[in-house]
Amino acid sequence: MGPRRDMGRRGMGHWRGMGQKINPLGFRLGTTQSHHSLWFAQPKNYSEGLQEDQKIRNLVKNYVQKNMPLYSGTEGIARIEIQKRIDVIQIIIFMGFPKLLTENSPRAIEELQINLQKEFLYVNQKLNIAIKGIAKPYGNPTIIAEFIAGQLKKRVSFRKAIKKAIELTEQADTKGIQVQIAGRIDGKEIARVEWIREGRVPLQTIRAKINYCSYTARTIYGVLGIKIWIFIDKEEE
Repeated sequence: MGPRRDMGRRGMGHWRGMGQKINPLGFRLGTTQSHHSLWFAQPKNYSEGLQEDQKIRNLVKNYVQKNMPLYSGTEGIARIEIQKRIDVIQIIIFMGFPKLLTENSPRAIEELQINLQKEFLYVNQKLNIAIKGIAKPYGNPTIIAEFIAGQLKKRVSFRKAIKKAIELTEQADTKGIQVQIAGRIDGKEIARVEWIREGRVPLQTIRAKINYCSYTARTIYGVLGIKIWIFIDKEEE
């Protein structure tokens, strides 16, 4: 990535474009992005399927959060893919640091499978769970957002936290990153929005692969909203 191009706060209309008005992942479905849930349902059952997917993801995240070592300070989940077939439900958990979970909880997959089967009472469908590591964890926006949130909870200034996060993404060979934080930043009484962009982040280009996440950080000063856009050339797995 090249030198920092933009740094500012509020009044961001000069760079806000088409890619900012909707979720960047949904904006690119079918071109550079694919769905995280792969299944078919009749219209009357569609909402039920969506709710089930959300419940599965919440259960997985809660389990990982409880079983990751305390010193890690992160869940490290990049995304959770759910594939549903007639007789099989496949759940693939993509993680930045899977060894931390499996070393701390050797029976993690088995326990997760038992928990999900108790919750949903799958009878005619087999449940398969797999954990996969991603090659460059700090090229993933969710993991970077978790890192920034952890730094902010430790009362590190937001500029130092973002600077370190940018350094980590540079090591992951990304093309550019944009970070936005909103709320009572650094404990100030008045909420504001701060953003920093490093390198290229072509939000209006559909063929540009933009990884995005929106993350909520709960600090002693209140809730902060963190948004991350990362421009990469190809899949990180």
